[in-house]
Amino acid sequence: MKAFFIDRYGKQNGLLGEVPDPAVGVHDVLIQVHATSVNPLDSKIRTGEFKLILPYTFPLVLGNDLAGVVVRTGSAVTRFNPGDEVYARPPEDRIGTFAELIAVNENALALKPSNLDMAEAASVPLAALTAWQALVETAQLKKGQKVLIHAGSGGVGT
Repeated sequence: MKAFFIDRYGKQNGLLGEVPDPAVGVHDVLIQVHATSVNPLDSKIRTGEFKLILPYTFPLVLGNDLAGVVVRTGSAVTRFNPGDEVYARPPEDRIGTFAELIAVNENALALKPSNLDMAEAASVPLAALTAWQALVETAQLKKGQKVLIHAGSGGVGT
């Protein structure tokens, strides 16, 4: 399959080429990627800023968000079927949305909201998860509380 990948860390690297199709485990969903997004995280991974805490191997297909269509499911998958439109932020140890196909554990996947097109849906997962973690898990925001977000024009702020 075609993918954008890196074969080493650095600022001036990245290749568009062929890589093997992803392996599909029993709890995985194979997705044809229709849209993805580029996040600051992708560029930081590319330059090696996280290599001490995220020990990736090469070649590494980048990409942390996706929207697409289910192609097939692993034998233990119960919540998704071929043809379903889905979106996801794959776990950090299984990134790779800058490709034609990706296998994602069904627990990291959701049905794409019908009021969003593929590009809109692909722009949501990582930024929304980051905002959720900051507000709910870290700040422990409760229902009814208010938050002022200064300069909230980026993905996370929005």
